[in-house]
Amino acid sequence: MIRAGGRFGVYPAALAGLLTDRVLRRAPDVVLDVQNGVPFFARLVAGRPTVVLVHHVHREQWDVALGGVRARFGWWVESWIAPRLHRACQYVTVSEVTRSELADLGVDPRRIAVVHNGTDPRPTMPARRSPAPRLVVLGRLVPHKRVEHALEVLARLAPRIPGLELDVVGDGWWHDPLVAHAKALGVTDAVTFHGHLTESAKHEVLSRAWVMLAPSLKEGWGLMVVEAGQHGVPTVAYRAAGGLAESVQDGVTGVLVDDLDGLVGATRDLLLRADVRRRLGRAASRRATRFTWSSATARMLGLLRAAAVGRPPVATTDSTNETLALPGGAAADLTYSE
Repeated sequence: MIRAGGRFGVYPAALAGLLTDRVLRRAPDVVLDVQNGVPFFARLVAGRPTVVLVHHVHREQWDVALGGVRARFGWWVESWIAPRLHRACQYVTVSEVTRSELADLGVDPRRIAVVHNGTDPRPTMPARRSPAPRLVVLGRLVPHKRVEHALEVLARLAPRIPGLELDVVGDGWWHDPLVAHAKALGVTDAVTFHGHLTESAKHEVLSRAWVMLAPSLKEGWGLMVVEAGQHGVPTVAYRAAGGLAESVQDGVTGVLVDDLDGLVGATRDLLLRADVRRRLGRAASRRATRFTWSSATARMLGLLRAAAVGRPPVATTDSTNETLALPGGAAADLTYSE
């Protein structure tokens, strides 16, 4: 684990490290370039096969994260430069939605494999469902997660649903504006900002919730949906938020909506209709068992090994992993750029 650089400095630091390894003849077998909007451009210097991991396309997020000229430049790199630079590479993403978005940018879908995120086993604990209605939001506190929408839901429903409270789990630089927004809405006493929690504490909060809210502008998959599902908690999310339209099965494990009014309405219905909430929660719990880290790791390792020995890119999914195994179980030393 090599740490270097900051928010922007990590990119040249990573490239310098790869170039040094190449010059000193200690290059890895394969490089995993995590394209979080902008790739590391490892393919230009590593001299080794590169696999590109994209969780989601950032089209809507550039203006929120940077704005102005920097946002336009970032989107140009992501949408025009990166697909052309990596046109011969194996791509991996975490949802069929992102695969489709990458294809829209010109990435050959025959080179895009889908490996859904896994989930750690749920800690063993007794049922702790809160007797009073509770909502929960889980994730980093940054603008594009739009936790403000969850606060709006709370403010609109609290007068109609006595005792309603909201748990906000996660931390980030947007914490103070969210606290101020809660105060402006008059819901400070009904919101708990937990910050970063241990795994066991996080699951304890999830186990008490009645409904998970996922108001993000964009998600590649939506791991929090599956984590809530482990506790029989259905999720309400936005239909246009990328992978959330896949991690949430509309009307089966949760509800997908189109706007803030829809988020309020669907949440109200689930809070007031215990039969529907429990039915969706049971389905979410069953579905959560499908997504394990052991399965995701095996598929990811197979793709990396295949790239390391020069196999052509493939378009596997979680249900089509027959192309992942290598004859003789060939191993590979891996470099992970994060």
